[in-house]
Amino acid sequence: MNPDNTLQNYIGKMINYTQIGFDNEKYLHEQTEAILERVSRFNDKLYLEMGGKILYDYHASRVLPGFDPNSKIRLLQKLKEKIEVILCVHAGDLERNKVRADFGITYDMDAFKSIDDMKWFGINVSSVVITRFKAQPSAVIFKNKLEMKGIKVYLHYPTKGYPTDVDTIVSDEGYGKNEYIHTVKPLVVVTGPGPGSGKLATCLNNLYHDYKKGIKAGYAKFETFPIWDLPLDHMVNVAYEAATADLRDRNMIDSYHLEAYGVKAVNYNRDIEAFKVLQRILEKITGGESMYQSPTDMSVNRASSGIIDDKVVQEAAYQEVIRRYFRSAVEYAMGVTGKSTLERSSELMNRIGAKESDRKVVAAARQAASDAEKKGKGYGGIYSGAAIQLHDGTIITGKSSPLFHAPSSMILNATKYLAGLPDSMILLPESIIDSVTHLKKDILNGKQVSLDVEETLIALAISATSNPAAKMALEKLTELYWCEMHSTHIPTPGDEAGCRKLRVNLTCDPEFSSNRLFVSE
Repeated sequence: MNPDNTLQNYIGKMINYTQIGFDNEKYLHEQTEAILERVSRFNDKLYLEMGGKILYDYHASRVLPGFDPNSKIRLLQKLKEKIEVILCVHAGDLERNKVRADFGITYDMDAFKSIDDMKWFGINVSSVVITRFKAQPSAVIFKNKLEMKGIKVYLHYPTKGYPTDVDTIVSDEGYGKNEYIHTVKPLVVVTGPGPGSGKLATCLNNLYHDYKKGIKAGYAKFETFPIWDLPLDHMVNVAYEAATADLRDRNMIDSYHLEAYGVKAVNYNRDIEAFKVLQRILEKITGGESMYQSPTDMSVNRASSGIIDDKVVQEAAYQEVIRRYFRSAVEYAMGVTGKSTLERSSELMNRIGAKESDRKVVAAARQAASDAEKKGKGYGGIYSGAAIQLHDGTIITGKSSPLFHAPSSMILNATKYLAGLPDSMILLPESIIDSVTHLKKDILNGKQVSLDVEETLIALAISATSNPAAKMALEKLTELYWCEMHSTHIPTPGDEAGCRKLRVNLTCDPEFSSNRLFVSE
């Protein structure tokens, strides 16, 4: 089954609305050829560890304008007769309710979504592996749900002796203790939500079992970032460090690659630091045959081949570093990340000489909040502002009021501008607003009655049935896709959900939108 036109149009809009710095088709061709060449080195089977996001890789599409966020799945479609997919999920992530930020869903839900989405693209997930399983209650529930849907689930346990005792790791007490994952295709793609999901261990586990069965399988890695043949301080590689600030990843020159081939290559510290141990594990599994001489050697990455405008790409990556800084600040304020992550993000900002004001919408949003305070337009003593930069460069702002959250006002103002409607035009009649606020306050006993983004979008759709101006504004919402947006306050759940559906690149100041400790509306 192929995705319908809606998704393809959605992706097309994202690419059309940005300056192009990346040729996605050229990249897909070269990456496909490189993977097929790697498969040909191993007659029986290749386990391909696929890092990053296999679907909806919005980080890549932001730093490489023109990159299709579903490039990886499109590549797998080209190879679908040769592949099967194993999905790895770390039991600890399930227990911690770890959230995928771009969708706002936990990793168990992301796994379900990934299985459904890949099936939609014609790619079948043959099995799911729960890694580092210790009978965590949430992991057991996850396993039961999958098995009720007819999905094969394997359990892998913490590996005895890992990471230094190679003799124990590569033995029946180590990898041999885990279940062998039965596969039938020559190319096995091993993926998972986020870093630390156990992809590498899953590949090595099956390599161990295959060699015991006389099957000479191989291992390779497919990660988009860092891009090994770009300079160490190239902004795209710096943006990777910003994206992994919580992991403290640092890009380094791969000394093993330089020694073996005389070529400078960029890799990240964790891969370089673990390489000697990994090399010994691979050699012990294969009986002394050395597959690779460096961490870079293991990887299949042709991302640099797609860069057609380095200036556009560098600027996009520079902006991503700033966005990541704001995200770290907000996550620290919310208590979901430690101070070290914020310090790492600040360090990267200083390293490239970036300032908050380099993100154009920041100053505009803060000015809108200041204007709201001067006019006394706030709610519950909080004065908020929001700003969005449209694709023509115009910046539109919105202020908080007793009727609307600041992002809601901003969206209404932006759609009026795009539709060529006067700023004074009323899009939502008083009767609709009164009805919604009555529902929230008097019927549902809500404490905050001003409309958030989700509620505003629904109200706009209702108004569009009888108001031609509202209908014109409604049709312009798609032109907000992939626009840059900033809010002076952390969005409420309804604001965040609405902005996520509009696919705006949202940042915000680490200030709460309410003085209340619990905010559900």
